[in-house]
Amino acid sequence: MRTFKKKPLLYAQQIELLKSRGLIIEDEAKAEKYFNEISYYRLSGYSLPLQKMKDTYNEGTTFDTILDLYLFDRELRLLVFDSIERIEIAIRSQMINTLAHKYNDSHWQDNAALFVPPYTNPRTGYTTDIFSDTQSIIKKHLDAKHPEVFVKHYKTEYNDPQNPPSWMSIELLTIGELSRLYSALKENADKQAIAQFFGLHYTVFTSWLHTLVYARNICAHHSRLWNREFAIKPDVLKKPVHNWIQPVFNNNNHRSFYFLCMLKYLLIAANPTNHLKQKFAALITKYSKTPIGYMGIPTTDGITLIDWQKEDLWK
Repeated sequence: MRTFKKKPLLYAQQIELLKSRGLIIEDEAKAEKYFNEISYYRLSGYSLPLQKMKDTYNEGTTFDTILDLYLFDRELRLLVFDSIERIEIAIRSQMINTLAHKYNDSHWQDNAALFVPPYTNPRTGYTTDIFSDTQSIIKKHLDAKHPEVFVKHYKTEYNDPQNPPSWMSIELLTIGELSRLYSALKENADKQAIAQFFGLHYTVFTSWLHTLVYARNICAHHSRLWNREFAIKPDVLKKPVHNWIQPVFNNNNHRSFYFLCMLKYLLIAANPTNHLKQKFAALITKYSKTPIGYMGIPTTDGITLIDWQKEDLWK
């Protein structure tokens, strides 16, 4: 361990530092403008794949190369965020309708018997009670100073049950809270009834939902996505119901392209007329110099990328 002693640099000093490391900056005023808007540190994260040696840029690397990587990543996040929205809404719908009809209960979310009991970790002593946590979240929305319109309407019209029906209450949960509630369902048959809509086994769906929350947070916080190694990687899909990708892609299930394939598979059910393929292909064309191999697309010979558009999933 050592003491951090780096001093903040002025924009002009940041530019000189990058030039000393071999980066070509033809328009310094433009570079300073972007450092003012985006920050040197955020942009520097996109330069790492362009350095075979630390702090030394590959020959011919320009500031515009780094900027294009940043812009590609920004538009990729917007594309992913849009897909997650459609999938999240479909998951809500399936949870609400499947369980309301199975148990003939408009308020199934208030039935503690449908969920796993509280669990105390013997090592940490921490108790997990997802059912109670969900009830607290719903109550917080009911007691809010400015509640959702549909919550206000329910409170005005009804006093029993205290909570709104599932088709209102589940809408109050974030995707992370929705994921936790799904994982807390006691009966695996309930989980499977929801997962089968998406052509998945419930264990895979649970994993994918967890990764979906993780990726959604990456996008929401404007973090780098295109060449990220996922800390929460999705389970490999080995028995697909719909068209899928070759097993060679499974080795990279911790990279962003596998996650895109995951989105595409979920969209088969959530939004069959989606244009994810066309939009992603257009993005690659727009930023044609982006090294998309860093997204986890495997090669045929160590150099040539597999043509992802010819995979059954993407045809």
